[in-house]
Amino acid sequence: MDFLLTLTSVGILLLYAVPGFILSKLKAVNTDSLPAFSKVLMYVCQPCLTLYTFDSVDFTWPLFRDMLWFLLAITVVQLLTIGTFYLLFRKKQQDVRYRIYTVASTFGNCAFFGVPILEALLPGTNAVVFSNMYFVSMSLLGWTVASAIITHDRKYISVKKIVFNPAVIIMAVALPLFMLNIKLPGQLYGAVSIVGKMTTPLCMIIMGIRLGSMSFKKIFAGKLQYLIILVKQMIFPLLALGVACLLPWEGYIRQAMFIMACCPVASVVLNFAELLGEGQEDAANMLLLGTMLCIVTMPLMVALYQM
Repeated sequence: MDFLLTLTSVGILLLYAVPGFILSKLKAVNTDSLPAFSKVLMYVCQPCLTLYTFDSVDFTWPLFRDMLWFLLAITVVQLLTIGTFYLLFRKKQQDVRYRIYTVASTFGNCAFFGVPILEALLPGTNAVVFSNMYFVSMSLLGWTVASAIITHDRKYISVKKIVFNPAVIIMAVALPLFMLNIKLPGQLYGAVSIVGKMTTPLCMIIMGIRLGSMSFKKIFAGKLQYLIILVKQMIFPLLALGVACLLPWEGYIRQAMFIMACCPVASVVLNFAELLGEGQEDAANMLLLGTMLCIVTMPLMVALYQM
C-alpha cells in the first residue's frame, strides 16, 4: 500500500461529487430527488457491482473459506462497535442525532468507496471479492439492527429483513455462479460491469447534491461528529486489523479489511435515513464531514500501516 497512491485515489473519488454540487447550486436538481437516486444506487447499481466483483475472480475452496471467515470477523467487529455506542447513548436514543451517530460509528463506504481504492492499492489480488463480504455483513446489519436503531422500532429485527434484502438476494444469484465458476457472457459482463462501476460516481454525485443544499457552517459545527468520525475512520480500522491478525490469512486479505475499515462514513447511513424518513440531515452531515476528512484520515492510516 502506498501513501501517495491512496491520497491520489481518494482525491479523484472526491472529484466525482463536484458535478452534483454544481447542479445543486444552479438549482438544476434538488434534494427531493435524492430518495429516488438512493433507490437506484441500492437496488440496481450495487447488485451489479456484486455480480461484477464475483465474476472477476476464480473460485477455490481456500478462497471461499477465507471469505466466510472474513464475513464472520467483520460482522463481529461491527456488532461490537455499534453495540458499544448504543450502550453509551442509551439514555439519549430518543434524539435521532444519537441514533445516527450510533450507526455512523460503524458503517463505512466499503463498496462505493472501497472497491476502486482496493483495485488501485491491491491490483492482481482477489481483494475486491472481500469487499462484497464486507458489504453483505453491513447490509444484513443495516436492514435489521441499523434500521431498528434509526427508527427506534424493533420490528426491523426479523428473519424476513435478514433474508429479503437486496444484498442477500443478489448473493443468492452471484454465489452459485461463483462456486460453479460460471462466467457472465462477454456483452452481459460488459453491461453489468458498467452499471456496477456507476456506484461510486452516483454515490458521490448524490453526496455533492446534498452538500450543495446545506450550510458549510452547519456541517462543521457539531463537535460530537468529529469524535464519531475519529472512531469510525481511525480507531475502528485498528480494531478490525487486530481481529484480522488473529486469523491465518494472506497479507492482502488483512490489508483489504484494514482499507475497507478505513473508508469514510457510509453513504448507506444517509440512504437508510432517506428510505426510513428519520434523521436525514444528521446523516448527511456525518456523511459529508466524514468523506471530506477521509482525504486526511485514509492516507494517514495507510502510512501508519506501512510503519
